[in-house]
Amino acid sequence: MDLLFIGMGGFFGAISRYLAASFVHRFFGVDFPFGTLFVNVVGSFVLCLFLPLSLEAYQISPELRAAVTVGFCGAFTTFSTFSFETLSLLQDGYNTAAFLNVFGNIFLCLLAGWLGFMVSRLMG
Repeated sequence: MDLLFIGMGGFFGAISRYLAASFVHRFFGVDFPFGTLFVNVVGSFVLCLFLPLSLEAYQISPELRAAVTVGFCGAFTTFSTFSFETLSLLQDGYNTAAFLNVFGNIFLCLLAGWLGFMVSRLMG
């Protein structure tokens, strides 16, 4: 049963990733992977907000917790794409953009995760 919930979460996470990244790319273009950066930051925030709340403050079923964390957030965030895009930027000679991509994904995702933890403490 867990696999069904994870699969449903993954289905919605993958679709949401595509829609969110496409939306961001329409505004900022595709010369820099802003769509990937956006979903990684948002996904980090959502996971770090939801998981502590679901374990500590609210009694969320293990199935729903797995659907949101493993399924949705796992399909929504894109560090495999991040790796590919960073290496592509390096191969194309865009070293500064590659550095900014690495820094942005790591720093902003950690910051968003920390903010998620802080908000979960306020809500819990």
